[in-house]
Amino acid sequence: MLDLRPFDRLGRFANDWLDAHYHFSFSDYHDPERMGLGALRVWNDDAIAPGTGFPLHGHRDMEIVTYVREGVLTHEDSLGNRGEIEAGQVQVMSAGTGIRHSEANRGPALVRLFQIWIVPDRTGHPPRWAQEPFPRRHGAVEVLASGIAGDGGLFLHQQARVLGATLDPGDRVVHRLTGRRAYLVAARGTVTVNGLAVGPRAGLAVEGEADLTLTAADDVELVMVETA
Repeated sequence: MLDLRPFDRLGRFANDWLDAHYHFSFSDYHDPERMGLGALRVWNDDAIAPGTGFPLHGHRDMEIVTYVREGVLTHEDSLGNRGEIEAGQVQVMSAGTGIRHSEANRGPALVRLFQIWIVPDRTGHPPRWAQEPFPRRHGAVEVLASGIAGDGGLFLHQQARVLGATLDPGDRVVHRLTGRRAYLVAARGTVTVNGLAVGPRAGLAVEGEADLTLTAADDVELVMVETA
């Protein structure tokens, strides 16, 4: 089953510094049909204006994956971590027993990012933070973060995978799913998934499919979460 969620039908919040689109229920946006997919709970598509950002705030018991698509995001947290997350880099923050952090755009350009929340396998993990570059090996689906042994990528406290792919026009990749469900978003370009076109920043919920055939109509960058 493939369930397309066009970009213009996502939840929306906008003020003078943040333009956010919600693939699932979040904050004041509530849709009982969009409460998550398996362990995947949140997928937000955020644009943060220069000189602004999210002030210090707290989280608990959530695996929070941030992929910066444009600009530079500054992360600071109560563990003493500080990092500049540049376009093409991925961050995983395990909130665990509790962590406070801020996310700021201190540069001159807009920051665009995906933030993905995955429910951990249990409560009470120690909080932690890590980041690394998106691999960007063209024509392949690669692991960005995973809790599955042997996968590589940044570690998640969950049997789930966060994957990324950069495809050139005409590329065709067949990907075997490891989970029963998946959610895919085209960060850039249009990709055809098992015959269904997924446009820029649209989402696709997948259930009951063994394989995904990904065909790039143009320059494509996509991010996908696989979960039980």
